Amino acid sequence: MKKVLSVGLSILFLSSPTYGEVASPESVKNLMVKTGAGDIGIQMLNQMLPAMKQMIPEAPEKFWQDFMSQVSGDDIINMTIPIYQKYLTQEDINATNEFYDSPAGKKMIKFMPNIMQESMAAGQAWGQQIALDVMNKYNSQKP
Repeated sequence: MKKVLSVGLSILFLSSPTYGEVASPESVKNLMVKTGAGDIGIQMLNQMLPAMKQMIPEAPEKFWQDFMSQVSGDDIINMTIPIYQKYLTQEDINATNEFYDSPAGKKMIKFMPNIMQESMAAGQAWGQQIALDVMNKYNSQKP
């Protein structure tokens, strides 16, 4: 019986992706609010909006205004908390919160929107260049 219990506990322990205490929703929300995750999510959505508009060209501008009025940083945070909890333990969240309270962490928070915006722009330009290179390759192969 002891062996069965030991094996059962081992399986239970090993099946946990985090191997530790599940992070509390409050601590995850604290981290996300501290880092401006909701605002960054809205910023990313705003940057994706032109591509979304191309996907639904018949949608009037009022549709997109109504769409964006439904977007909330709090909703983004609340929807994302379980994802953080899936991969990070309470210890991880505590350590990350401590980092973001440090001078280096505060600097990271301050510049993260700029880093994200410039990274997305660089990625978009990179993707466009790849598409152009591939199109040129195929056009040069036409008889």
